[in-house]
Amino acid sequence: MSAHLTQSIENIKKKTLSLSALVEDRVRLAVKAVETRDARLAEQVIGGDLAVDQMEVDVEEECLKALALHQPVAVDLRMIVAVLKIDAALERIGDLAVNIAERAAFLARQDQPEILFDFPGMAVKAQSMLTRSIDALVNVDTTLAREVCNDDDEVDAINSQIYDQVKEEIRRRPESLEALLHLLGISRHIERIADLATSIAEDVVYMADGKIIRHRAEDYNLVQKRW
Repeated sequence: MSAHLTQSIENIKKKTLSLSALVEDRVRLAVKAVETRDARLAEQVIGGDLAVDQMEVDVEEECLKALALHQPVAVDLRMIVAVLKIDAALERIGDLAVNIAERAAFLARQDQPEILFDFPGMAVKAQSMLTRSIDALVNVDTTLAREVCNDDDEVDAINSQIYDQVKEEIRRRPESLEALLHLLGISRHIERIADLATSIAEDVVYMADGKIIRHRAEDYNLVQKRW
């Protein structure tokens, strides 16, 4: 590997990790805004979306520059291709954090229906998946990446339970329809964050092993390397 390509890849890693840290923080604050009914915190998350978008563009430009100038092959090429996909997933997670915050801002101004379902537990699990997918990326830890993939079904199951419970609450309390639909939307956004964390983990496996596992649940097991 040339010294220029080595430096370019280091720049890509640093920018990707900076974006990851920012997106994780946006999700954490958005979930907290829902739990605390804090409209000001929700607005802070919404106002920070441009920073996420700009960092996503910076990572993409760095990857495209590396491809154009250095023509990487093998592991280096897989890494850059994977980061381009991960970059897009992180930007989408940032958008979902904004969506959650927008619903939190609405709920903060309403008479609240009591939250009877496991929304906090679902949020904790999805945030854990996101954090561990980033850890897997940092360490190119395919064992951890596969564990993240395996956890997605649990978040899906909680989302399904919340859907059924919200339907029942709507029957019982139709006057709370709008607030309950916002809670259902938050649940769906969190479930989608877990899906994207899974996508990041799958891309880590591709980056390390050159193996595409997103349609093969039987491959969500074993192996570990480093970048």
